[in-house]
Amino acid sequence: MIPDTLANLDWSHGTGELADRFDAAYYRRYYEDPNTRVADDAEMRNLGDFVCAYLRYLDIDVVHALDMGCGLGRWKPVIERHFPDATYTGVEVSEYVAERYGWINASVTSYQPDRTFDLIICQDVFQYLSDAQAREGIASFGKWCSGILYFAALTQDDWDHNVDQSLTDDDAFLRTGRWYLKQLKKYFVPIGGSLFLHKDADVVLFELEHS
Repeated sequence: MIPDTLANLDWSHGTGELADRFDAAYYRRYYEDPNTRVADDAEMRNLGDFVCAYLRYLDIDVVHALDMGCGLGRWKPVIERHFPDATYTGVEVSEYVAERYGWINASVTSYQPDRTFDLIICQDVFQYLSDAQAREGIASFGKWCSGILYFAALTQDDWDHNVDQSLTDDDAFLRTGRWYLKQLKKYFVPIGGSLFLHKDADVVLFELEHS
């Protein structure tokens, strides 16, 4: 699927048409309105608890965390609870929420960090990127991440079989999971639960803990 409304958007700076695409109405519908939102705070806490518990199991101490496409910042309190000494960096392409919450207003293809991150979170962002932009973004994660990447994106199979289509934004590039895994495996080892361990991380994995 190549959505017409995304085809001409400029993702290079996180401004322009994107300010209209991810505006207050978008966030009300998909994040705030209990009748139309795709997830609530309790679901996010459960997911965050799982991710952070797995990091502690792998003995990865999170000092710097990057939330790429942070939206309302629901990962921030989870990380603060599990890793109270960690710094949280929220990056958001939407001018509306970046200004509202004080996030860095940038896209995955324009952001230029001055450090690496023990944990990078990227949830439901890449379905809004073209193939070239998605490859560039994953390559950037390969450079920025020193530990774990949590990566989730809507795929064609998810759209066909797993999501509530009445609540899910279908104005997206729906690729296969295999496509994403091919790109991610250049830099990361899949370890289950949408978690990817950087190949250079000093972590011992037992054979059945990775695929």
